[in-house]
Amino acid sequence: MATAVYDAIVVGAGSVGMPGAVSLAEKGLKVLVIDQFASPGQGSNKCAIGGIRATHSAPAKIKLCLESLRVFSTWEQTHGDNIEWFQGGYCFVAYREHEEQVLKGLLKTQQAHGLNIDWYDAKSLREIVPGLNPADLRGGTYSPEDGSASPMLSCLAFYRLARECGVEFRFGERVTGIMRRKSTVIGVRTDKGGYATETVINAAGAWARSVAHAGGLDVPVHPDSHEAGITEPVAPFLRPMMVDIRPAPGSHNYYFCQHKPGQIIFCITPDPPIVGTDRRETSTFLPMVARRMVDLMPDLANLKVRRTWRGLYPMTPDGSPILGRSQTLQGYVHAEGMCGQGYMLGPGVGALAARLVIGQLDEGDARVLEELSPSRKFGGVEALK
Repeated sequence: MATAVYDAIVVGAGSVGMPGAVSLAEKGLKVLVIDQFASPGQGSNKCAIGGIRATHSAPAKIKLCLESLRVFSTWEQTHGDNIEWFQGGYCFVAYREHEEQVLKGLLKTQQAHGLNIDWYDAKSLREIVPGLNPADLRGGTYSPEDGSASPMLSCLAFYRLARECGVEFRFGERVTGIMRRKSTVIGVRTDKGGYATETVINAAGAWARSVAHAGGLDVPVHPDSHEAGITEPVAPFLRPMMVDIRPAPGSHNYYFCQHKPGQIIFCITPDPPIVGTDRRETSTFLPMVARRMVDLMPDLANLKVRRTWRGLYPMTPDGSPILGRSQTLQGYVHAEGMCGQGYMLGPGVGALAARLVIGQLDEGDARVLEELSPSRKFGGVEALK
């Protein structure tokens, strides 16, 4: 039997791989997506809480997420799928001078790169979010064009579109090797077969490093665990995603929003990080995050939590993605290390990866690729990672 030949193979059917496959197919390429799980979005995508913001401190991430916001906010009008998009904005609060200085200091860069964002004093911020605890509140930033959607509905919508565009899928297959000849990609080997291609895009999320190893490469992506939860649905009372970047014992920051169907969805960033792939829920998460959330918004106290879960953040040393062509393996494209922001970055990263593959970069793409280059020095850390 002849080996199937594809213009591009995407490894990973999640937040980045699915939009990337759609973008490649829309440009006329024959695309195969390989995923180790049984269906789309079963890695980390289904663990995301759905926030979509362009409010970052890194220009590359701002540009990519502005592109993602355009995709998510117009999806239902363009494609007809209800992905529960809700444009409630993002609100970063400040209760100490340090957070106020950090948030105000980022505004110049954020506004210069096209973000609709500003600083609001305590009184004005409480008009946007009436339930905020007023004690010691200094104010915060608010970006009304950010929002949220359902990661699972979005992934299903991308999957349906990809199938319509002719993308083929192989689920339940694990990549065991990236075949090469004279430092050039010629195919992919899995535990169930082999496929010929000259282009491989690694969008395997928390499992990206093992895929890189299959091609004789390495990439500084190390997963760590983050826990999240969801409450019962209640009547709408909260528009923005709330983000509190104050550190506290056991946690670096936390964030929550009211999803369009009414539930409060929340997550915390553990400190120190819980490095590894353990996705079992813990007994420490809920008491820790509940205290912080109720302190910020006392009205949350009587909500009932329905369930909690844990997902994996594929972290890089500087908290930013790795995107671009390999310098040592021709035909290999990095789309790795989204650092827990794959859902919001996915459409932007996927579209740029497709433009890179076909050699038709848009204005500003070169600067993004330079900032997120696989060969960059991983020195700094993004302020709002």
